[in-house]
Amino acid sequence: MQTDLFELPVSGLVAGVDEVGRGPLCGPVITAAVILDPARPVEGLKDSKKLTEKKREALAVQIRERALAWCVARADVEEIDQLNILHATMLAMRRAVEGLSIQPELALIDGNRCPQLAVPCQAVVKGDDRVQAIAAASILAKVTRDHEMLELDRQYPGYGIAGHKGYPTPQHLLALQQLGATPIHRRSFKPVQLALQAGPV
Repeated sequence: MQTDLFELPVSGLVAGVDEVGRGPLCGPVITAAVILDPARPVEGLKDSKKLTEKKREALAVQIRERALAWCVARADVEEIDQLNILHATMLAMRRAVEGLSIQPELALIDGNRCPQLAVPCQAVVKGDDRVQAIAAASILAKVTRDHEMLELDRQYPGYGIAGHKGYPTPQHLLALQQLGATPIHRRSFKPVQLALQAGPV
């Protein structure tokens, strides 16, 4: 992982921030902020999407144990529908940074937009591949959301949530058509709206 792509304006505490769950039709968007400890490095950090589930789980344990500070936050379905997914994601990112036990001097945000923060921030396109702290945040967010989706699959069987994690797969879209939307489905998303309009088959 390349971390020399940035001339950071600070030499002190830098938080990496990332999100998981913008695209799914159901469930929350989960964010995480992580300040890594240079004295206790975590080996093997990279974009959570490029890791196996087993590797993500193992790295998440190390991140929680070794990071100087970390926080996982969220925006729920109601907030997503009320604010829209972009603003809900920015809100959840802000919550993650504000929830850190140590205030960073800079927050590096994966993507091309920064939330409104009390600390300076910089957006980093493909940051989960380029900045270790962002990769760590992506892993914590992914592991947390996947666990939540497994629980939601037990609460709402028949949709296959454990497999697709809420993303609009053919199986999920068919289940929406046949079973209708649940309270965890995002009403502001077009496929959910169409399923609600059509009603159960």
